[in-house]
Amino acid sequence: MKFLVTLFFLGVSLFGAAKVVKVDARFQDSKSCKACHHRIVTEWEESWHSRSHYDNDEYFKKSLDYYARKTRKSINSTKIKCATCHNPRISITSTDEEYELEAVMGLDKGSAIDKAVNDASIHEGINCVVCHNIDKIHDEYDASKRGINRVEWTQSGVMTGPYKDAKSPYHKTKHHNFMDKKPNDLCFVCHANDRSRNGLVFTNMQQEYKKGSKSCVECHMGEKHKDVAATYKMYNGEAKIRSVRNHGFKGGHIATMWIDALELKLQEKKKNLLITIKNPQPHNIPSGFGSRELLITIIFKKGSKILKEKNVSLTTYYKRKKGRVSTPHLAKSASKDLSIPAGGKRVLKVAKEQGATSVEVELNYVLVNPEIRSLLKLKDPIWSRKNYITRATLRF
Repeated sequence: MKFLVTLFFLGVSLFGAAKVVKVDARFQDSKSCKACHHRIVTEWEESWHSRSHYDNDEYFKKSLDYYARKTRKSINSTKIKCATCHNPRISITSTDEEYELEAVMGLDKGSAIDKAVNDASIHEGINCVVCHNIDKIHDEYDASKRGINRVEWTQSGVMTGPYKDAKSPYHKTKHHNFMDKKPNDLCFVCHANDRSRNGLVFTNMQQEYKKGSKSCVECHMGEKHKDVAATYKMYNGEAKIRSVRNHGFKGGHIATMWIDALELKLQEKKKNLLITIKNPQPHNIPSGFGSRELLITIIFKKGSKILKEKNVSLTTYYKRKKGRVSTPHLAKSASKDLSIPAGGKRVLKVAKEQGATSVEVELNYVLVNPEIRSLLKLKDPIWSRKNYITRATLRF
């Protein structure tokens, strides 16, 4: 029987490998880059880009496990599907129904797909040879094509960067504007639109981005400062001092990023409290992965005594077939978008508590709302941590 099954698979294309460019072993691990780019690699090691692999992020791992279970797909097929952005240097880019049958029968161990998914060369996820090996970005492609399906790679050993005069004895160098003048183009290769298997777009940062605002890197890589990009002394016996940015790619998981990210104003109007939340940022809040939450805590007081405490959640809830709770990637429908638009505002009206002499309102940001935390059984405290943004007080 096993012999017949093996014959069945002969001649069948198990995978597609479009757009794959093999990376030489000496460039696969960031440790190889650290000798000359120590500061940059050290900063990257603390970033969530360095945790984009399946094994390194609880939320990502459990989301994939859940997706595979509910779609009855093999975990390897699911990993390859998500590798489009999370692991775009993977050597295999798709699977087919024949592979699914092979996986169900336990015949895929040691297969090309199994080896590709578990290859040590991709264990770092979004590392140096992801961003710095991109040679061309196809903005003209359909919006559904993201990550690996939107780029062309340089040949192995050619590193792209923001400096026209960069040189190295270890690799060739190439300048591109998306590394310097148009960095958003690079970010939006992946951080653009995410859609479910049912076609529901649950995040589209490229569309919501307010043109003319700060570029992505100005916030997430910080302001430029003077330092060396490479320590190798190639310029008259010295390392060249340049304008550089931090490679920690700070985002929603960094608590200090949220302090004063939004503006808060309170007004009394008749018997109601008006809460105005303004968003000066160039993208919506919450944004990013679809289950982020903006938590508003409202405390009415009489003197120092608390009369009533109320929590308002601005988040999105997702449903799959038969109205069941869903993760974003499996959703057929979503609740109303309550995010604060880029450069815009949202006004909430809350009934004033009778007898209250003052009210305190505090804004916090939570990475994953309670519904998804419960669905995926997330354990790491970071997913439920309240990241303080701002607060305001109004006396009646």
